[in-house]
Amino acid sequence: MNGGIAMDTRTALIGIIVEDPEAVEDLNSLLHEYRGYIIGRMGLPMREKGLNIISIVVDAGADTISTLAGKIGMMKDISVKTIYAKSK
Repeated sequence: MNGGIAMDTRTALIGIIVEDPEAVEDLNSLLHEYRGYIIGRMGLPMREKGLNIISIVVDAGADTISTLAGKIGMMKDISVKTIYAKSK
């Protein structure tokens, strides 16, 4: 709730592939800014390919989710896709 007004939220899974380990620090900093919306996070290193796969589950307004995914997508050497739950 925000100021007594219920805010509609969506649940989404943000899938992230990091191709440069140096990019992880900036990504973690951004995710820290959105920590209030993050329900869970899982990271899987693929050392043999030099990749990090990260899944983030968020519950937030659609604009917030879109903004977060957009900021992640603008980061160098990082790919991102977002999947929304069909129901609230």
